[in-house]
Amino acid sequence: MAIDLPQDYHPSEDEPYMNPKQLEYFKRKLLVWREQLLWESIETKGRLKEQSLRKPDIVDSGSLETKMILELRTHDRSRKLLAKINDALDRIEEGTYGYCEETGEEIGIKRLEARPVATLSITAQKRHEEMERRRRTRRAR
Repeated sequence: MAIDLPQDYHPSEDEPYMNPKQLEYFKRKLLVWREQLLWESIETKGRLKEQSLRKPDIVDSGSLETKMILELRTHDRSRKLLAKINDALDRIEEGTYGYCEETGEEIGIKRLEARPVATLSITAQKRHEEMERRRRTRRAR
């Protein structure tokens, strides 16, 4: 059941956390983001197909190959982000959206506004980043 939100609605710290309005707000935000990524993906595939049909001269082929590699890398990032968006939409339906998957604490409105696909609180995210930094340092030795 969709909730009627005013056009200028933005979640506030003053209202109950992850109330129906906030959930609807983030759901819409995620759906719009997903739609944009899907359109960009379609455009990228079209450009790659068009470029692969061209027969560039020897001088242009290096430039074209570099451009195609960048397009593919961007497309792969978008694909991974689409999976995260779909996971976030699933968490909204399950009632777990907005809560840290590690600690169960609130992720926070400001963090979700900045990164709607966030699954960790800032504290848990920092802990993960520190562990990863230590792992990299050990491997480098």
